[in-house]
Amino acid sequence: MDIKKYQSSFQQYLESKEWVREPKNLYEPIDYILQLGGKRMRPILTLMACDTFSDEFENALPAALAVEVFHNFTLIHDDIMDDAPLRRGKKTVHEKWDINTGILSGDAMLILAYQYFENYDPVIFQKLAKLFSKTALEVCDGQQLDVDFETRTDVSIPDYINMIRLKTSVLVGAALEMGAIVSKTSDENARLIYDFGLNLGLAFQLQDDYLDTFGDPETFGKQVGGDIIENKKTFLYLKALGDADAADKSALLDLYSQKFEDSSVKVDQVKGLFDKYEIPSKIKAKIESYTQLALATLDEMDIDADKKQNLSNFALWLMNRAV
Repeated sequence: MDIKKYQSSFQQYLESKEWVREPKNLYEPIDYILQLGGKRMRPILTLMACDTFSDEFENALPAALAVEVFHNFTLIHDDIMDDAPLRRGKKTVHEKWDINTGILSGDAMLILAYQYFENYDPVIFQKLAKLFSKTALEVCDGQQLDVDFETRTDVSIPDYINMIRLKTSVLVGAALEMGAIVSKTSDENARLIYDFGLNLGLAFQLQDDYLDTFGDPETFGKQVGGDIIENKKTFLYLKALGDADAADKSALLDLYSQKFEDSSVKVDQVKGLFDKYEIPSKIKAKIESYTQLALATLDEMDIDADKKQNLSNFALWLMNRAV
């Protein structure tokens, strides 16, 4: 499975589009965020799924672009909600322009995403639009839960898993299913590759949580310990809270209830508690379990053994990443 082939084809397709038109203040921010790069993981998954079932991945380029435009729309609005100054090392849209521009450009991107489905015949269009609408609403559900968790004191691990399923995983599953829909494979294959993506998305987000705290600053690409500094109730925190004795639980709650002038002190103390209760190995076990659930769906798929092996290799590569 040649990831670089999908990446290159998608990048060429993205660059072939003229994003900027009048009024420029609406469309220049769209062009700006789409040019910031990123892993392009979701559109790659759409192309990969189409290739898996039909060997004609180019047919899925419009659907892949819809996925990427939608994903970047969510980033613009997320950055406004988080008051984030930087995205991929550059100014966020609302910082470079203003909040009103960010809101409106994001809205336009959601509409543009739907327009790319118009490249397909009515039957495929209807299937894509139905899946997309369901997914877009679920992502909003997940974002709201994430906001709610900031002030809730009763968040459980199942609550957290459900939130990341909605905020992150459903779009991974949908990206793969869209490629399957374009390929005109069976409904069963499309359902199975969605489930593959859903579990892979959960493993991916948990790996992100792990890397945020225990990753190598040289390779991770973001500030290590960011979730701790922002008091994010990740799996690491919730598991430690559940496993700690009364004194350490109290210490952890205290650390997460305040801001430190020197954030590295807070990060070091929290990491010390995580290590004490072997939280890194516990999250690794959870990542492994979701990866295995994803791989189990491949057994049921009606595709050649080499295609199954390609998807399996991709899943394992994704889970062993350092960025």
